[in-house]
Amino acid sequence: MIKHQRNSLYVLFVFGLLLLLSNSCSSTKKIRQQNIQHVINTAKSYQGTPYRYGGNTRSGMDCSALVYLSFKSVGVTLPRVSAEQSKIGKRISKDKLKKGDVVFFATGRRRNKVTHAGIVSEKRMGKTYFIHASTSLGVTEDNLQSKYWSKRWVRGRRIF
Repeated sequence: MIKHQRNSLYVLFVFGLLLLLSNSCSSTKKIRQQNIQHVINTAKSYQGTPYRYGGNTRSGMDCSALVYLSFKSVGVTLPRVSAEQSKIGKRISKDKLKKGDVVFFATGRRRNKVTHAGIVSEKRMGKTYFIHASTSLGVTEDNLQSKYWSKRWVRGRRIF
């Protein structure tokens, strides 16, 4: 009788532990998704902000400031410069990008030197859109598959 009670308690304990672990994984994933959406919403809140090299306010900002401030809004501190930001997180190929991933480009003369950054904001109908601070348009969204951006692609990184 005592052995049976111990076995029942053990089974109940293991079941409870598994239930707790599965719920914590689920809630961790939910928090991660909320953080990603908050980063994107923060970046989108800057749309229309003019481009200013070295700027980091609503009166003017550059691409790395947009990435820096968007992630800072959820407590993630990244380097301030896009070349340094491109070294943080898990490397992600272009075809595996998800919302919230950071994308890096070489817009200067050197093909692989990171000079520009943005945040994947949406994947829709086989296209990947990212938000960034454009020198000509300010903070805006663009299609990663466009001729201009696809030629300048360097890498993607997943921070979360």
